[in-house]
Amino acid sequence: ASGPAVPRRIFAICNNLGLLPELFFPTTAGRDYVASPYLKLLEEHRNDFTVLSGVSHPNVDGGHPADIAFLTAAPHPASSSFRNTISLDQYIAERIGTLTRFPSLTLSVNGAARSLSWTGTGVAIPPEERASEVFNKLFLQGTPEEVEAQVRRLDTGRSILDTVADQAKALERTVGTRDRTRLDQYFTSVRDLEHRLREAREWERRPKPVVNYEVPRNLTNPAQYMDKVKVMYDLARLAFETDSTRAITLMLNSVATPVMTLRGATITDSYHNLSHHGKAEDKLSQLKVIDEWHMKLLADLFTQLKAVTEGEETLLDRTMILYGSNLGDANAHSTTNLPTLFAGGGFRHGQHLAFDREQNYPLPNLFVSMLQRMGLEEEKFASATGTMRGLEMT
Repeated sequence: ASGPAVPRRIFAICNNLGLLPELFFPTTAGRDYVASPYLKLLEEHRNDFTVLSGVSHPNVDGGHPADIAFLTAAPHPASSSFRNTISLDQYIAERIGTLTRFPSLTLSVNGAARSLSWTGTGVAIPPEERASEVFNKLFLQGTPEEVEAQVRRLDTGRSILDTVADQAKALERTVGTRDRTRLDQYFTSVRDLEHRLREAREWERRPKPVVNYEVPRNLTNPAQYMDKVKVMYDLARLAFETDSTRAITLMLNSVATPVMTLRGATITDSYHNLSHHGKAEDKLSQLKVIDEWHMKLLADLFTQLKAVTEGEETLLDRTMILYGSNLGDANAHSTTNLPTLFAGGGFRHGQHLAFDREQNYPLPNLFVSMLQRMGLEEEKFASATGTMRGLEMT
């Protein structure tokens, strides 16, 4: 008899100040592309990722505010009437989240106020940026008394929902059609939360996995940006390795990062100011150092995931990693030609998919491919027109 199916996962990472495009994008396309200066730092893993150019989210504009639409592709995020839609990770969590202790994990670096994860009713899920809290949630088993106290809290949460639902239903009979539609959205979110509470109650009494990893200390200084990124990558790997969740998002809030402390380098200005370099050589050289750190940490993440085996495959083979940005060029606040790197997950990589950099190809098509790779028979997500052209599964 065959054993249990090995799961697939997604890890979506958004650096909301992007990368210097001239150092990230290759100048040639296809499988024989010549690696750009940044991609040379990932050369060891060349066959494990695909680099994309000429992609963006249709009608997602507004510069910096576009980061909250990175996984939703909801149009015009800077508009005063903007209402976000469900993010890719939450779309997955709604469908398979009950299979793991945590339907999803929403993480951030230097940005508890910026989230990549949004519910179906357009509500942001607050990200966790304290590494020790993430570790404790994943792996620290409470005492029997603490476990039962948590179960009681979950039961209390359910009873509160029941009470509010009764009141809302009474209200529904007295309101007009438009408000009734909004109430229906509310009921849908309540039912979803009730379902999650029931699942959380069942998981609460199951032992948490044990890992060989010290509890990380909380890095409270925003200048320790790269150290924070590294520990979040470690925690994501551990969460996948223990099958604690199958969907993780990480917002790298570079906009909120001050003058950075980097080993072996001298940075003299804030990350945001450096990104608006105005072609000044001093700022460009410092920004290049920061971008290279991002590539080195990403290469290390790939190495760590490839070191873990699941059956005849590696953890990277089973994990789709989307690394990109809402900005194609932070200096110009442009939201087109987004620097995008897609790794792992059981696709035929080792290529540069080059699309029209003026008339961009829809990036949400990649999301549809990712959903299908997760085993979800979806043909549409946000503004997608189909699956990602040129991206083949192994």
